[in-house]
Amino acid sequence: MSKGLSLWFAFSSIVLLTVTAITISYNGWLAALLFILSMANVVWGFIIRAKKERRENRSASESTT
Repeated sequence: MSKGLSLWFAFSSIVLLTVTAITISYNGWLAALLFILSMANVVWGFIIRAKKERRENRSASESTT
């Protein structure tokens, strides 16, 4: 994964989790929704990273054969 994309996922996750923490004292349902959105953002970042690594590994193995 590129450094820019990694930075984007790190920054957006921190922002979402911070907003979730602030929202806890105001509205529990909104905090729960933001928490689910935060976790989805983190998981999406891992999925994208895994797909890019798999694609790189596949292309590297094809070029050696």
